[in-house]
Amino acid sequence: MDAKKTAKELIEHLGGNENVISATHCATRLRLVLKDDNKPNKQEIEELEGVKGVFSASGQFQVIFGTGLVNKVYAEFANETGLGTKDTDGGEKQVDHAEAAKKKMNPFARIARTLSNIFVPIIPAIVASGLLMGLLGMMTAFEWVAPDSPWILFLDMFSSAAFIILPILIGFSAAKEFGANPYLGAVLGGIMTHPALLNPWTLTDAVPESIVFFGMNVELLGYQGTVIPILLVVYIMSKIEKGLRKIVPNAIDLLVVPFVTVILTGFIAMLFIGPLGTWVGNGLTWSLDFIYNTAGLFAGLIFGGLYSTIVITGVHHSFHAIEAALIADLGVNFLLPIWAMANVAQGGAGFAVFFLTKNQKVKEIAIPASFSAFLGITEPVIFGVNLRFMRPFIGAAIGGALGGAYVVAMNVVTNAYGLTGIPMIAIAAPFGSSNIINYLIGMLIAAVGAFIATWILGLKEDTTKK
Repeated sequence: MDAKKTAKELIEHLGGNENVISATHCATRLRLVLKDDNKPNKQEIEELEGVKGVFSASGQFQVIFGTGLVNKVYAEFANETGLGTKDTDGGEKQVDHAEAAKKKMNPFARIARTLSNIFVPIIPAIVASGLLMGLLGMMTAFEWVAPDSPWILFLDMFSSAAFIILPILIGFSAAKEFGANPYLGAVLGGIMTHPALLNPWTLTDAVPESIVFFGMNVELLGYQGTVIPILLVVYIMSKIEKGLRKIVPNAIDLLVVPFVTVILTGFIAMLFIGPLGTWVGNGLTWSLDFIYNTAGLFAGLIFGGLYSTIVITGVHHSFHAIEAALIADLGVNFLLPIWAMANVAQGGAGFAVFFLTKNQKVKEIAIPASFSAFLGITEPVIFGVNLRFMRPFIGAAIGGALGGAYVVAMNVVTNAYGLTGIPMIAIAAPFGSSNIINYLIGMLIAAVGAFIATWILGLKEDTTKK
């Protein structure tokens, strides 16, 4: 593929250089923020060499090229448009892409994106802890070592650490996202998990001490393993810090701003926001648990069938916060297996398209895109294949609903978030072989159900591309 030729033609079909505000790329997609989203000729762009799909989401116009190709196209695209090059003052011509994208989102989508930016960087720590818990569980269940073995002691420490200091991790990440000092965010997380406070993560049956402060009865209860309290606290901290920086002279900024920010936010956290956040978080967890246990199969059908539609809107980015709260409060994540069924179903529908289509380019895209869905990456198959013809997307929704109903009926759960498809087996394993088997059966139901539903619905290749 001639990356330079593709980049030039892409710019032309986008409406020219003047219509491009900023550009960046991820592992598979070129992400663009445009002045006028109606100018691009999507049909012409989809016909360009190397392009595997086009869609708009999260305030960005996104073109799927695939791993490896997207880097080459972006380099040529940046050269042609001047984005990323230095101007005469030594600064970047390209504006901040994330901020430009946020400005084009509606308020709800902005909140979802913000939560995603906070929780996605924490995924490796949560996944590692989940796998360590699984290893600890197997060593205990199969008696590989004695109960008082140092292995048990160390693995228990390693596996629980991320959840005990979760407010510190979230505090750091949230402060970065809110434009505040991330280390002050971590300090607030440290205050809320201080050893002087009762740790509910390890001492669930203990009763916290209470003190009277300015006539208020304050329980000395820690927030280890909680999510919502630290999010609210760091958001308030960011407002206090930014407000102080506007009025405090630069000469004494380092002395005054951190001190006042920590002491004010610390008192607000311990007296008001912490207890309120805990109440809100417990209410959310209880509500989801009630729906899951009461609605049962119906909940699986609805969530599994609608998840891919939610992905299109970008709102799914906010689900990591909910899943983290479930793990912290209940010790399990019962939502992720449902999302996994929806993702696998998209792959099953994509395979059906491979056999149904007569378009050679669509065939070339369908196989790798469908396989990526089985690994938990669904954007290529959703936007590059299934949504192009709509009926496969509906077939995938049917398969996702069937798979979702099954995993709910079988109580399939995980102890982390961030992985779906085949990789999710690793974080489903800690709950036993039956959990893994039922998850695999659910995947089979979702994929085969989506394949059959798509085959029955058929494919209209002359349908106008959307």
